[in-house]
Amino acid sequence: MRALRWNRFQTLSVLMLALFAVTSHAASQHSPQKTGTGGSWTFAVSGDSRNCGNIVMPAIAAGARRDGASFYWHLGDLRAIYKVDEDYAAEKRFKHYSPPPSISDYLQTAWSDFSQHQVAPFGDMPFFLGIGNHEVIPPKSRSQFRADFGPLLDRPELRAQRLSDLKTSPAVPATAADQTYDHWVMRGVDFINLDNTADDAFDAEQLAWFDALLDADLANPAIRSIVIGMHEPLPHSLSDDHSMCASNEGIRSGEHVYTRLAQAQRRKPLYVLASHEHYYLANVYDTAYWRDPAHRAAVVPGWVIGTAGASRYPLPEGVTSGPDAREHAYGYLLGHVSKDGHIAFTFRELDEAALQRTRGDDYDDDTVKFCMANNPAPELMSKPGKKISCELPQR
Repeated sequence: MRALRWNRFQTLSVLMLALFAVTSHAASQHSPQKTGTGGSWTFAVSGDSRNCGNIVMPAIAAGARRDGASFYWHLGDLRAIYKVDEDYAAEKRFKHYSPPPSISDYLQTAWSDFSQHQVAPFGDMPFFLGIGNHEVIPPKSRSQFRADFGPLLDRPELRAQRLSDLKTSPAVPATAADQTYDHWVMRGVDFINLDNTADDAFDAEQLAWFDALLDADLANPAIRSIVIGMHEPLPHSLSDDHSMCASNEGIRSGEHVYTRLAQAQRRKPLYVLASHEHYYLANVYDTAYWRDPAHRAAVVPGWVIGTAGASRYPLPEGVTSGPDAREHAYGYLLGHVSKDGHIAFTFRELDEAALQRTRGDDYDDDTVKFCMANNPAPELMSKPGKKISCELPQR
């Protein structure tokens, strides 16, 4: 009987996700998107919503709606997977379970629970989904992610973009409907969603697609700017301790993408967004390595925004908290797009009051207090990041 309840819950949530993807597109087609003065508009982005994301993401949804965001973009790491998320275990429906939900119970419904508590609050706002390393922790896999989140990976906007590319950009390789990397063009801005979760790297097929797409964007006068999003930061950043530096192939493929972007920014504005590190940090590629003339002396604008509910990290050594750097914080990045395509970014931090206002019926106020004070436990909040080499071995 208990297994039957789990299966019914999972099936219902998957159907809800499919309906959400369709209805949100229909609503966006028939409802005018909010614009600011002079034709400006906004979008919202963040990543890493495990641990306490069921508490934080509804507040992000409410904030994004107040800001008039045209869409929300999740950069991956939806649920912990290697253990039961703290917010999942705290749901009121489990209070009378004896014993409490096991890791086996959790794994059956972790992603459908994400859809219910973290996707649904956005209502008719388009929700674009990236993939993080926690989505491929066994027994989960990329293939299961593609199957379970097919409705979001094949949103009508993404499907229309693929069809448009076939007609207007034949040099760009076609991708599957549920591919974990994709792009969509909105009001002259190309949003490119990359997948660097396989060995902390981009594979050859994805790099070929990215190179062709970037070439097409640079040649297309209708594309005024480019935004690239991924889960793990590119190499040689201020966040090297938790980035593509974790593997040699990650360094190689990440350097390739960065070099292409450094060249491309001479022709069009571009911006690079990542999460993986659970803090907010701007100017993440303003490092000695990328300022060095030997490495093109080209700093690409970049942000890390892993603040959607995951266990919060301290800032990197040598980085102090301020407007461009926030540790132990929840929130999202708001992009303000001007008529000419230039984008200014603002971090929208969320306090306990904001989380309490949007707390779902599944939770009581003590869960919100726990997420503010114990995610992670206070004794872990000052734990320094481990040093890591971001240099390829000498041949």
